[in-house]
Amino acid sequence: MTTPVTRTPRAVARPARPRRSPTELPFSFVDRTLAERLAAERDEPEWLRADRLAAVLAFEQLPTEANQLYTPYLDLRSADLFAAEPYVSVALEPTVTAAIPDDVDGLIELDEDEVRVAGLSAEARAAGVILEPLATFVRRDPDSARRLVDGGETLPATDRLAQLSRALWSQGVHLAVPDGVRLDRPILVRWAAGRPNRVLVGRLLVTVGDGAVLSLVEEQVASGRGPLSADAPLPADGPQALFAGTTELVIGRESDVSVASLQTFGSNQVAFAHRQATIGEASSLRWAVAQLGGRLVRSRIDNRLVGDRSSVDQAEIVFGSAGQLVDLTSYTWHFGRDTTGYLLSKGALRDDARSFLKGLITIDRSAVGTDSFLGEFGMNLSKRARAVAVPSLEIDQPDCRRAAHSSSVGPIDETQVFYLESRGIPDDEARKFIVLGFLEPVVARIPLPEVQDRVRELLDEKWSGGAERRAAA
Repeated sequence: MTTPVTRTPRAVARPARPRRSPTELPFSFVDRTLAERLAAERDEPEWLRADRLAAVLAFEQLPTEANQLYTPYLDLRSADLFAAEPYVSVALEPTVTAAIPDDVDGLIELDEDEVRVAGLSAEARAAGVILEPLATFVRRDPDSARRLVDGGETLPATDRLAQLSRALWSQGVHLAVPDGVRLDRPILVRWAAGRPNRVLVGRLLVTVGDGAVLSLVEEQVASGRGPLSADAPLPADGPQALFAGTTELVIGRESDVSVASLQTFGSNQVAFAHRQATIGEASSLRWAVAQLGGRLVRSRIDNRLVGDRSSVDQAEIVFGSAGQLVDLTSYTWHFGRDTTGYLLSKGALRDDARSFLKGLITIDRSAVGTDSFLGEFGMNLSKRARAVAVPSLEIDQPDCRRAAHSSSVGPIDETQVFYLESRGIPDDEARKFIVLGFLEPVVARIPLPEVQDRVRELLDEKWSGGAERRAAA
């Protein structure tokens, strides 16, 4: 009698994902039809509909990375947003009636397609400050909105992903500070995004009058976490979400502006952030940007120093872990005479995180007496982490006070660790002190003390989470 042979069924192999190039976009929802739906949903004026369609055309014609020096470093392959759907209909009125905190002069919270809270302090309202949804601004004062929005001059014309925001924004904020108004407390704008398979496209437009003083704090947080919702964040391998947001500043003469941005998106989030500032005569702008969350983050900052004696001080940090990829690009354009720029980017990377720190200073022929510096520094905390620094200069005016750049990428300095250990500090604590001290120059620039403390707590938590994973391994 023959014994039957039992065969173990073969496991069915999963179909391999189609290969994509690093610069190939991970979505396909951008088209004229969606732009027309957005315009029709809001009954927008014809000029705004035409502006959206012009942006769609620019998006279709532009490369994903226009600068050939940076193209090899852009990598969008970890994003998969082909199932994601953009918001079309969004709320314009706040859903929660609540007083704003005492430590701010204005607050607006946008949670996915809702406006949760919006309001100004009595002092800010009396001074004529305006804080409102962008669609409300278009309806309330279409002529002023057209002068600010039409033509996309407050966004980089050669950036494909910036044109995406111009074409398809569904949610937005308009902030206006009149001439001579000096706000003692910050304005806080909070975005929440991250619902699975959803796309939130938003714009923040800020105008600062002559002789005004403004501190702006922008938070980008995970929807379902923090003060906006109680839902738990998704794991890293779950459905992804996209946030495409802009911060567009037009600053008048002799003004003083500080902007701090804290990004703590969830692990399923892909984020494209664009920040552009046009800086008037004798005005100063300070940026402090912290990138802590997200799965894949592409951030670009454009500073246009058009006024004589204008200045910008920019600091941006990354603390990456667990497969995060953060791409930071900075463009600073010197047009006015005797302008000053100081730009600093720092990244601390753990596990298999990657960061690209890229910057270009352009000194125009008209920019006599420019003083500009660009520094990019990466710290790799594991052998699998990878940081790339690509600083560059383009100088058309030889009569400069200074035009310089500096960069370095390497592991933590073991001599510093040894010194701290010789003072009785345990190894992990010593390394933590060095890393957090490396990132502190950006944290100290944040104008709201409570947000400073929160960033320090988040950095501490991120370090502690890594220590727990190392101990488990």
